[in-house]
Amino acid sequence: MSAWNWATDPVSSDELADYYLAETLDGLYTPYALRMPAGDGPHPFVFVAYGNGGGGMQWLRDRVHRFRHVTDVLLEAGYACAWSRYRTEVELGYQNGGVLRTDVRQGMELMSRAPLEYEDEVAVLRHVAGLPAIDGGRLFHLGVSHAGEMLFKLLSQYGGLLRAGVAAEPASHELLTLDLHSDEKVTVADGLRDIETLEMRSVSRARRAMTDPYEVSRRLAGVDIPVLVLGREQDELQGIFRLTYELLAARRADAEWRSWSHDVHGYIYPEGEPDDVQKEALAAIVDFFDRHRGIGG
Repeated sequence: MSAWNWATDPVSSDELADYYLAETLDGLYTPYALRMPAGDGPHPFVFVAYGNGGGGMQWLRDRVHRFRHVTDVLLEAGYACAWSRYRTEVELGYQNGGVLRTDVRQGMELMSRAPLEYEDEVAVLRHVAGLPAIDGGRLFHLGVSHAGEMLFKLLSQYGGLLRAGVAAEPASHELLTLDLHSDEKVTVADGLRDIETLEMRSVSRARRAMTDPYEVSRRLAGVDIPVLVLGREQDELQGIFRLTYELLAARRADAEWRSWSHDVHGYIYPEGEPDDVQKEALAAIVDFFDRHRGIGG
């Protein structure tokens, strides 16, 4: 595994981020920047993700440095952690692509479709689990916005990888089969939806927009871990966030919900000094992970 540790970046005068390349399901590579807590391992690990993919190494390095507070908090709590970069989202790729199937033709692998962005997360999780300093049985996921939805997409098709996960402000439009075409604020050009101005603040409206409740139930049946869903009181998509939780809670008694009032989408990833709400939310996240950390603390 050490052969793929291809770069080291000083985060401060005495702390480093080690950059690794994880082989994706189709044989390419996706990077992640690993930070390790003090003390001997193996350590539990938190995958830290935000939004859609793309941006490459420039995006990843910017996250490591400019949004380092969340990883500082996790390190202090004894968790190894990593920001990662994954491929760009494909419009309705999860909805239309189905489960990824593989077979062999002429001695080489053949796939039913290309891997999607959440499957790059799978690749990173499998790779990091093999590192000697990481406890592969105690992997966690922390995702915001599109990356919150990605957690559920991952769980619906790839079980047994994670111990617990946090979905903060999960943009679960595709997961929940929401019909957005009739919304006057949603436009479609060349097959791509523009939902930047979408508003869906109420749970009842989000529930009415579901086109296939049976399929949503099937997807959520794959969730095999406790999940904490975080909302944001004034967010224009708060109804989607809350509905994601309510549908999950109907299946799992260990689903949890917390919501705070804050002006920033993605408030759990402070840029610079955190405010009181951000400190409280991050403390709640660490407490959630700690409660599901298992033997060894």
